Amino acid sequence: MNNCFLEISLLKLINEKKKKLIKIAEKNGINSSSTVACSQELDSLLNEFRKLKTNNKINP
Repeated sequence: MNNCFLEISLLKLINEKKKKLIKIAEKNGINSSSTVACSQELDSLLNEFRKLKTNNKINP
């Protein structure tokens, strides 16, 4: 898969997850299990994006 396409797809997923996280936190509070779970999902997406960017610098 094209790295540029993958980056764009990941960025879209990250932005959607951020919006979802904000809504869940507003509804359930920042310490709720659903907020924490969504935050962890966002963390995973951000880590995946960081790894992709790091690999692109190493293997352009």
